[in-house]
Amino acid sequence: MMKRFILVIIMMISTLGVYSFTSNALDAKKTSYASYYHDKFNGRKTASGEIFDNSKFTAANRTLPFGTNVKVTNLKNGKEVIVRINDRGPYHSSRSLDMSKAAFDEIGDINHGTIPVEYEIVD
Repeated sequence: MMKRFILVIIMMISTLGVYSFTSNALDAKKTSYASYYHDKFNGRKTASGEIFDNSKFTAANRTLPFGTNVKVTNLKNGKEVIVRINDRGPYHSSRSLDMSKAAFDEIGDINHGTIPVEYEIVD
């Protein structure tokens, strides 16, 4: 009887441990680099089916669900912007976000192609 009780306790702890690990992985802050879309993409369809508009605060990410709001912080100056994921990309391994020009300009200098950022999901 005691062995069965200990086994049940171990299974419960294991289950809770796996659940807490997976739920926090999505909410964690991540650091990477961000770039911005060239004007030639204005008016084209994004992967979500929306028409891209460089004046809106949107971004592309390879894995986050469409419609996810993400707070992006420029690590050099501390400026922040909230963008909505509506496309897939970037397809360069050193970057995690392609931002619209308006969103990028809000926190960085568009004369530089990329900026170091920290990003996290917000509600």
